[in-house]
Amino acid sequence: QISLLVGFISVNNSQWTDYSAFSYFQIVTMCDLIMILFFYIIHIFRIYRQLTCVSWPLAEFLHYLIGTILLLIASIVAASKSYNLTGLVAGATFGFLATILCVLSIWSSYKVSCITQSTSK
Repeated sequence: QISLLVGFISVNNSQWTDYSAFSYFQIVTMCDLIMILFFYIIHIFRIYRQLTCVSWPLAEFLHYLIGTILLLIASIVAASKSYNLTGLVAGATFGFLATILCVLSIWSSYKVSCITQSTSK
């Protein structure tokens, strides 16, 4: 997601007032971005067909759920510690936008995996 990358870059290029809050935001955004890219690669190359021991819809759902919760917490912390610095406010805003997009991803993965499977039986 581009919003995670933009939020990371905005916070990275700003002057920090609270090191721990913004480093937490950076860690969460980069980990979420890496995991999203990991799942995209899994789907693009159809690796999930060879690895049948893992429930990929459940793994993707748990990833988005945990990542969304951590991203929401990081965005709230970043917004509360931004002190009206534009780069930090922009980073927190893009963090909230990424949180909304992750919630939509959770809904769409649930809709595709659970509802589609229940109607195909």
